[in-house]
Amino acid sequence: MATSAYPEIMHAVRDQEPLIQCLTNGVVMDITANVILAIGASPAMCDTSTEAGDFAQVASGVLINAGTPSNEQYAGMRAAVAGANEAGTPWVLDPVACGGLKERTRFQRSLIADKPHAIRGNASEIIALANLDENAGGGRGVDSADEAEAAIPAARNLAERTGGIVGISGATDIIVSQNRITKITSGHPLMQKVIGTGCSLGAVVAAYLSVGADPHDAVVAAHAHHSAAGAKAAETASAPGSYKLAWVDALYALTAEELDRYAQIEEA
Repeated sequence: MATSAYPEIMHAVRDQEPLIQCLTNGVVMDITANVILAIGASPAMCDTSTEAGDFAQVASGVLINAGTPSNEQYAGMRAAVAGANEAGTPWVLDPVACGGLKERTRFQRSLIADKPHAIRGNASEIIALANLDENAGGGRGVDSADEAEAAIPAARNLAERTGGIVGISGATDIIVSQNRITKITSGHPLMQKVIGTGCSLGAVVAAYLSVGADPHDAVVAAHAHHSAAGAKAAETASAPGSYKLAWVDALYALTAEELDRYAQIEEA
């Protein structure tokens, strides 16, 4: 797909205003909701075990992010996954800090059998989730200890097991499906200084998957929009506080021409 065609998916999100159910961690609920609104979608933080499954059947897309999990939240996430699969709702797994703690790692790996439509994480999380190397211990909390390129074999394995798309976040994002690899170079180092930039990307991916585009192209376009806004924001902000505001504004205002300008997309 030509780089110039990705803005069509960005505009489809804005036109369709998909409803995105975010079962996510308490640290990033606010920024995730604001990011979803900024890209033109609608957020819903419905995560209780008694309601999550029903809501997933009416949502346009679902995010599963067990960053600060509780037993109640684990139950809500399982209910949401079951509801999404029953209704055919695309859902995204963000395996936050996978490999770092045993319980969350077991939970996240167990969801592979439910075949997420997309998985989004940093290199260490993707490597740990695939569980190809029993010595892989994950990153440092939510930070990656590995380069994105090192996670490509693990991403290929996950794509084959789920039939879905795997996004590896890094200085260059890498999107992997069973027959295709795409690289996106964009963003800015200040994104690492703002809480929720990574976790909110999972919700953006869910929104982009919901509008009927080719799934691989949709995940590429989601990463491109997210990171191109990061590059644009750096032109007017030089510290984390002002950068956060500039980034959300850029997500909202990004044009097709700016998406092409700020995000370098290469088929590998």
